[in-house]
Amino acid sequence: MSIEIDILSGDAAWPMARPLLETVWPPGAKAPHRRGTSDDEHPTLRVLIESSGELVCHVGITIRIVTWNGRKCQVGGIGGLATRPDGRRRGYGSLALTAAVQTLRDHEAIDCGLAFCDETQAAFFEARGWQRYDGAIVAEQSGSKAPYDELVPMQLDLRRKVRGGTLDLCGSPW
Repeated sequence: MSIEIDILSGDAAWPMARPLLETVWPPGAKAPHRRGTSDDEHPTLRVLIESSGELVCHVGITIRIVTWNGRKCQVGGIGGLATRPDGRRRGYGSLALTAAVQTLRDHEAIDCGLAFCDETQAAFFEARGWQRYDGAIVAEQSGSKAPYDELVPMQLDLRRKVRGGTLDLCGSPW
């Protein structure tokens, strides 16, 4: 078994990622974590994990300037972490997240990583050094800014410790 990791442009990699994402989250499925997995919402970059020539895992990276307590801050948003059902519990998600975090570290201008997950997935991120964001999140929703609390916000320190206060995503959640 061979494993290959590719980090590609979000738009360019969409045709490769789409079948996997539609397998994990079928079209029309109601799942808040499907954000950024549609034709019109693409992350900046995509981490694709292939095993024996088949795509088994995906994670999107959205690089965005947000405001934290009124100050500009550049975050690396992690979203759309998806592993093919027959490939789960083999470390692919961990591998994809590690590659995404290394990509953010290599960028050198990213202040922190930010992910949103279900409560049941928070332990996965915490086991890999992420912490729950302890402040308020504001995001574009249905055409206006509103508190965002659908999912658990997880943050990872990179250049800056982002703690407490209000984090405005300056757009929709990823």
